[in-house]
Amino acid sequence: MEIRRQGLFFELAELDPFLAELLRQIPESTSTEDSEAAHNRLFSAPAAPPDTQLCDEWKLYVEPELRRLFRSATETVAVDLKMLNGGAKPFANCTLRIPLQNADAWLNALNQARLAIAAKYNFTDSELCDHYRSPIGSRRDLSLFQVNFYGFLQEFILQHMQNGADEGL
Repeated sequence: MEIRRQGLFFELAELDPFLAELLRQIPESTSTEDSEAAHNRLFSAPAAPPDTQLCDEWKLYVEPELRRLFRSATETVAVDLKMLNGGAKPFANCTLRIPLQNADAWLNALNQARLAIAAKYNFTDSELCDHYRSPIGSRRDLSLFQVNFYGFLQEFILQHMQNGADEGL
């Protein structure tokens, strides 16, 4: 895989089918419906349970807007990912072009996915920091790889957004 900034796009070229499939899973990975742990991680209370008034107000005023922002970011990413579902050969390498204007949505959706996956599998800090773990022998191992891959993409987007800002782009 080659990843670079090309004008007004981030380009992920020579994406093999495995990585392309991990990208296609971003929107689904942001879902918290099947995991209370993931829901609690993404929509964590702002205070300890004894402060019920603050928690109730948070649920009433803040959480709906968070849901809207999360859904909007995920929808933007899903639209960008449609180019990976084209009529190309299923086992051929492909290219994904992400408009720079969608970078914030990608950062948001990648972060949601990483937090939700990490909560669903209850990864420890040491597991999340072990970037050399290999091989992928279980669904849990694959999910840890997915979290790290999404983190790599976030880092690339952030670095190139900063470089663009430094260059006046």
